[in-house]
Amino acid sequence: MGKNLTKRSEDYSKWYNELVVKADLAENSGVRGCMVIKPYGFAIWEKMQAALDKMFKETGHENAYFPLFIPKSYLSKEASHVEGFAKECAVVTHYRLKNAEDGSGIIVDPDAKLEEELIVRPTSETIIWDTYRRWIQSYRDLPLLINQWANVVRWEMRTRLFLRTAEFLWQEGHTAHATEAEAIEEAEKMMRVYAEFAEEHMAVPVIQGVKTESERFAGAIETYCIEALMQDGKALQAGTSHFLGQNFAKAFDVKFANKEGKQEHVWATSWGVSTRLVGALIMSHSDDNGLVLPPKLAPIQVVIVPIYKGMEQLDAISEKVAPLVKELRAKGISVKFDNRDTHKPGFKFNEYELKGVPIRLAIGKRDLENGTYEVARRDTLTKEIVPMDDVVAKIEFLLEDIQKNIYQKAHSFREDNITEVDTYEEFKKVLEEKGGFISAHWDGTKETEEKIKEETKATIRCIPLGTENKEGKCMVTGKLSSKRVLFAKAY
Repeated sequence: MGKNLTKRSEDYSKWYNELVVKADLAENSGVRGCMVIKPYGFAIWEKMQAALDKMFKETGHENAYFPLFIPKSYLSKEASHVEGFAKECAVVTHYRLKNAEDGSGIIVDPDAKLEEELIVRPTSETIIWDTYRRWIQSYRDLPLLINQWANVVRWEMRTRLFLRTAEFLWQEGHTAHATEAEAIEEAEKMMRVYAEFAEEHMAVPVIQGVKTESERFAGAIETYCIEALMQDGKALQAGTSHFLGQNFAKAFDVKFANKEGKQEHVWATSWGVSTRLVGALIMSHSDDNGLVLPPKLAPIQVVIVPIYKGMEQLDAISEKVAPLVKELRAKGISVKFDNRDTHKPGFKFNEYELKGVPIRLAIGKRDLENGTYEVARRDTLTKEIVPMDDVVAKIEFLLEDIQKNIYQKAHSFREDNITEVDTYEEFKKVLEEKGGFISAHWDGTKETEEKIKEETKATIRCIPLGTENKEGKCMVTGKLSSKRVLFAKAY
């Protein structure tokens, strides 16, 4: 199985596109802008889902499901929200097809026009807040902490597998609170949950921060985000959490009686991550040989490849491997014994390297005689011979070590690619020659932000949280600035 992958240094974008297809993660579909997520790619998403779902439930959230269709009138109730999504909406206008009278095929029945058009959900704030009006009456009904796993549609013309597709899978949390402080605390907490997931499970270091006003979610008062840096020096927004104030509560008249019996509008948050995270995972760690997956999210953590001549040798190897497979599975380690006789060991080695399986064990006639396995790790491409009695402990150690090593490598890369600049000339030079995050002073105005974006294609990724405020002068206008912000070109 020759990989023939384009090298990252030659064409990073082409490398990514080829890798997604060759590693069997996803492919383009018959519907323009929509992807087919193949079993191996979906298995990664399922692992992400399982870890996130556990974290959501541990923080008091419950799952529910809301309609795919949203009446058009709902969207128009929150002005800035509709403005933000209007250009990306898919609209259902009719509910029936019929055969054309001239026999030319199927046509939309003109008599089956909907009284009110339905929008295929681009996000669910409006339909959910219409529902919350019925669910919330009293302070006893709060906080309401709901999450939904669903698909959404945002009409995209320029698409890329996992990173930008017209339909994608995601989760969206929607919460209601009695006070402003509780809602802000929730929005910040979910940003931290996302950061923990990115760093602990995806092994992707992220910077936590807030968006500028022009980069905020449509209808939000504050947008919190986690930003990651890809190997080509571009940033990727890996998750967002929004403090929505009382905007949606007022738009949909969601009130509650407080402890004094007085009617008040509730306070809201929403937060989400999508299958875009699979793209982030690929671009953060993978190399010119294929995927490099962190063990916590790898569908197959250990693969065992037998090297044999004839069925007798395969039977002897299978007998030796069976108890190891059983022991590893009992420890919660996902393992595959690839005893296909349709492919040679070399093909299999290549295949699992391409698919990013963290640990590969090979066992042949000589290993059987010596009581050993050849153990290879995907992240460093190193191999060693390990006695059979020690192999389980070795695998357990390697799974942890690979997870740590992948994170450390990505963290070092990010730290090496955060550059502080003080002048606009220096900013442009670093952006073109080095890329990465650029830390610079900005005067806080939309005009300056827009000028930088127009002239350089770089945007303010976030105003980082947890960093000290050091005053300085805006690199463009020379006006006073209270702290540095992070710029980058982004996906």
